[in-house]
Amino acid sequence: MPTLATRLLTALSLALAPWLPAAAADKPLTIAWQTTVEPSKLPQADGAFDRAMGPIQWRKFDSGADVIAAMASGDVQIGYVGSSPLAAAAARKLPVQAFYIVGLIGEAEALVVKKDGPIAKPADLVGRKIAVPYVSTTHYSLLAALKHWGIDPKTVQVLNLRPPEIAAAWARGDIDGAYIWDPALGKIKPTARVLATSVDVAGWGAPTFDAWIVRRDFAEAHPELVTAFAKVAGAAYAGYRRAPTVWTAAAAPKIAKLTGAPAADVGALLAGYTLPVLGEQAGAALLGGGTAKAVADTAAFLKAQGKVPAVPADVTPFVTTRFVVDAAR
Repeated sequence: MPTLATRLLTALSLALAPWLPAAAADKPLTIAWQTTVEPSKLPQADGAFDRAMGPIQWRKFDSGADVIAAMASGDVQIGYVGSSPLAAAAARKLPVQAFYIVGLIGEAEALVVKKDGPIAKPADLVGRKIAVPYVSTTHYSLLAALKHWGIDPKTVQVLNLRPPEIAAAWARGDIDGAYIWDPALGKIKPTARVLATSVDVAGWGAPTFDAWIVRRDFAEAHPELVTAFAKVAGAAYAGYRRAPTVWTAAAAPKIAKLTGAPAADVGALLAGYTLPVLGEQAGAALLGGGTAKAVADTAAFLKAQGKVPAVPADVTPFVTTRFVVDAAR
């Protein structure tokens, strides 16, 4: 049977293919998105990105690893990923850049176990089936939590499932637990108990975040489009920050329809993140320094776990402040 490391490398194999040129100029821009609830989902839902940037093909993905593979193939120019897939891409020297931090992950991601199941404490994870999307922020957080608890990952049956598959496997009783994000997390929480959240894991030295990333060749050819994206996203974040309750009440139905999350849960899901506004994006804590450090630290952790082949000597090419700075002018 293939080892966990072998299965992980298989999941990333497409990202190792030769880097292909960006889509031709006469083709619509393709943006990869995921169902995480955050402020930029509103301009996606109401068409503000399309009005500012021209026609967009929005492609839904269930994991950051799949997004990275699509960007590597040339099918996608801008994509939504977590810090772990970004670190894996950096370790493989794929020319992508994080240009907008979606949010620092807190209670929006959690390790949950069956409420009435056999897992009452971390030590009980040994021998149990825990599902997680490989090369995701939750995969990284799960490995970091196991390290914190002194549990050898090889003693846990870590299963590679995407969020919709996790919700279905949970309902069937095929798994004992999962480290996952919303809306799948919300679907299984009524019959679950939280063992740890990404707030806990961050406190143990392994913070995670989500980001919008862009292919460097596309960014060099069309900087005005990347800046426009940052400006539109920034406006949504500013609206939320100014009046969270009012903004959420108006945005929730549109975000719910787009993501599948219950409209009543949108406010709580947004609160599961620390959401930086445009003026904070280029600061030392984020794209101006902290993001690069987090990518380097994540890559080093994944290297130590045998999940990536190397740690990049310089991670700065994988992060840029250019577009948020231009968008804020």
